[in-house]
Amino acid sequence: MSADNKKTDSFYNKWGFYFFIATIVFSCLWPAYFLVFKNSIDLGEYDRSAQLPQAQGLSEEEQARPWVSTEDLIAHGNKVYTAQCAVCHGAKGLGEGSPGLIPPPRNLVEGKWKLGGSSRDLFITLQKGIEGSSMVSFKHLPELDLWALVHYTRSITNNKVPDNEEELEEFAQNL
Repeated sequence: MSADNKKTDSFYNKWGFYFFIATIVFSCLWPAYFLVFKNSIDLGEYDRSAQLPQAQGLSEEEQARPWVSTEDLIAHGNKVYTAQCAVCHGAKGLGEGSPGLIPPPRNLVEGKWKLGGSSRDLFITLQKGIEGSSMVSFKHLPELDLWALVHYTRSITNNKVPDNEEELEEFAQNL
């Protein structure tokens, strides 16, 4: 190797190393700049409930006894469903929202319920999710919104499991 090649290799190696160090420093300082000076990056936990529609137009009775289905609770459940559930279950509840999930999201209209389809069972499923599936827990949602989702789901399903009203009320009051 000639002396000129050694000089050239040394030049590129030295400046390549400096460029590498500058890239690492920039990669660390750029987010720090936004954290310190811009306050535009929030590293806190993402709160999906902040996107929820407010339960407007519900009577005191509906808010006090949300396990009793009403047209207003179903309408509110539709809004919550659109904000929280449609991404997986699809806009119409047919399970077509997130192709590629294994197992695929349940077709809510067909309503072949894995853990039961009564209002109580659906509420528990929303609270706990289904272990080993893509159905996650929605316990972070307000209780009123969970009941509204139950009523909306039951309004679109073809497989309504009958509720025992006394057991349902006892369950709901002991939450």
